[in-house]
Amino acid sequence: MKETPSDWLALAGVQLSPIVALIVTLGVMLCLLVLLHAVLHYGVLRMLRGRMRNDRFLFIKLVGHSSLFRYAAMLVQGLALGLLTRLWVAPGTVHEVLLGFSRIWMLVYTILAVFAFLDIVLDWCFRKQVAVQFPLKGIVQSLKIIAAIAGVIFIVSVLIGQSPVILISGLGAMTAVLMLIFKDPILGLVAGIQLSANNMLSIGDWLEMPKYNADGAVIDIGLTTVKVRNWDNTVTTIPTYALISDSFKNWRAMSESGGRRIKRAIHIDVNSIKFITDSQMQRLTKSRLLSQYILDKSREVEDYNQSRSEDLSSALNGRRLTNIGTFRAYLEVYLRNHPHIHRNMTLLVRQMAPGSTGVPIEIYAFTTTVVWAEYERIQSDLFDHIFAVVGEFDLRVFQEPSGYDMAALKPAIAGQVNFNTPIDNDRSAVAAQPNS
Repeated sequence: MKETPSDWLALAGVQLSPIVALIVTLGVMLCLLVLLHAVLHYGVLRMLRGRMRNDRFLFIKLVGHSSLFRYAAMLVQGLALGLLTRLWVAPGTVHEVLLGFSRIWMLVYTILAVFAFLDIVLDWCFRKQVAVQFPLKGIVQSLKIIAAIAGVIFIVSVLIGQSPVILISGLGAMTAVLMLIFKDPILGLVAGIQLSANNMLSIGDWLEMPKYNADGAVIDIGLTTVKVRNWDNTVTTIPTYALISDSFKNWRAMSESGGRRIKRAIHIDVNSIKFITDSQMQRLTKSRLLSQYILDKSREVEDYNQSRSEDLSSALNGRRLTNIGTFRAYLEVYLRNHPHIHRNMTLLVRQMAPGSTGVPIEIYAFTTTVVWAEYERIQSDLFDHIFAVVGEFDLRVFQEPSGYDMAALKPAIAGQVNFNTPIDNDRSAVAAQPNS
């Protein structure tokens, strides 16, 4: 043991009892620690933070705005407490208590400093767009859990005076309990690694997962949960491991492709489908988009019929242009000339199987934008035009009868049925009819 404050007083002729000498020593230690705290926190830290917050490097700025140096200063104070205890306090109960306290103090602030450093790294990665492609938040949370567990083991070992190796070896018997407690973090960590390795999900992706009513943008990928801000501004949380065990739809590929699909059909009334007459053909030929098609198709049909000497007096013979086929051709040419339809992606107009709602003519194309509002505007404008021009081909759009349709039929029904005729007269009229 080195010279203590009581020894200094003894050299000055002041004799103290052991208890008073210990109190004096502890008082001097406390004053030195308070002085060290003031120097570190109100001198060194203020100077460092002021310089680092104005630095041009982002990482240094983040360090200046974090609590890393504050925890480091507290760690230095714990180290100073342990050093002063070894120098000035005689071996005994007080010596052991102070050493144990200083060790626990240093362990706690070491863990907090590690947490602060990990937060700085994570913040820097997010600002540099590094963490967008990788679930770094889940990895950082896993490292924090590992650091916290290690810190607790060392603190308990200090309290009970045993080696940490003994505690770690004793954890083997608690493996099942630990696996149960940390089941979600372990599954989340594994899922996060798989999501990152396979590039399955990133922050900002449009995720759709009907099982969890999730349909929106990913705003956070954590160790145990993934947060999705839905388009109605609600937030849905999904277990991270569910993204591996269940299926989900990621719309990121659509956003990166530069084109968004239009897949919608217009239903044509079957009764309005017919051959095109000469007068209709002359009228449609005036269309800039259809003129070349009609000329080429008419020549092809004429050559076909002449080569086979078809009798065109019957509609069953030969080939003819139909209004629905010409309508499909018009839509395809119109789409290929549309400035907002992607020419390098799939584009087709196809006739689907007819059903109780007529013959569906489906538009399958991609817009040149993936922005939702612009996409909806383009799609609406496109079908506004289609509904407006369908009558030019003498076609009718199929729709279920509405109240307006029933009201339009009422005069015709009223003109054919006499509701004032007595029922008996109707019966006698039926009876008077000859048997067939």
